[in-house]
Amino acid sequence: MFIRINPVHPDQSGATGRVAPPSVPPDQTYCSISAYRGSVHPDSPISATLVAWGNAWLAGHVGLDEAVDRLERAAGPQVVSSEVTETPLRGFLPDLRVEGLSALRLALPAAGDPLGLTGPPPFTVAAVDAGQAATAVLPGRCLGLLPSLDRRGSSYSGIRWTVMEAETARPDVPGLAEAEHALTAAMRSATDALLSVDGPGTGHPSFRTTDDGLAPGYPARAHRVAALTARLASVLRLADERGLTSEQIAVRSQALRDLDRAVRRARVAAHNAIIETRHSPDAIRTPPGGSRP
Repeated sequence: MFIRINPVHPDQSGATGRVAPPSVPPDQTYCSISAYRGSVHPDSPISATLVAWGNAWLAGHVGLDEAVDRLERAAGPQVVSSEVTETPLRGFLPDLRVEGLSALRLALPAAGDPLGLTGPPPFTVAAVDAGQAATAVLPGRCLGLLPSLDRRGSSYSGIRWTVMEAETARPDVPGLAEAEHALTAAMRSATDALLSVDGPGTGHPSFRTTDDGLAPGYPARAHRVAALTARLASVLRLADERGLTSEQIAVRSQALRDLDRAVRRARVAAHNAIIETRHSPDAIRTPPGGSRP
């Protein structure tokens, strides 16, 4: 059964006459069926996981159920919302494939750096606010997919993908080899800059690596780069400026910004690598019998 959800923001009564209870965080949306929708954390790998496993499915390396199961293990049930309907992701992807879906692209934009995006402005603004998005490439058009938290009642927690129109122009993103080279250079520069900053000893904190979820069919180099970017992203989240002078903070901040930019580019390149592989002369062939359903 498909359900249409009409969002009502906390500061509006709307046509339903219902408003969000005081406990709802201001960055979340209260829906007329008592569902809560809020932003995913910018560090969430959910868009990257959709792109990796969706492309592996399109290339015939995994089945549809395996791809969607991987997403649901990561973040719960997955639904796709348009202005009219709500559809389970497990049904939405095959419908797009019938329309000619050829690839999914990852976008990891930041303010002033719309990495992976080409517009139009509504999609770009929404994706920059979310810090991530995926783009579905179809014949003559593209669809933007934006993730948000989807919570209903006390037990349902998943992801809602909002569909928006996206430009068909190919985004200006680096290839895998270029991105890996730039990442290596950024790591060296950041290391030199950070070693020049004397601050209080912080020891060696432990951290949890974010799972970028590259799927079967990706080249080994892409797996290596994705694993490295996941580890570096965890390091960036732990950056601490306590006890530093303003000059030291400025040096450290610039080094970390440059490294963050290189990490985002390398992550996008790694997740697009399977698309490049499919169109290269040495492309990995689809298993006998064609793509898996």
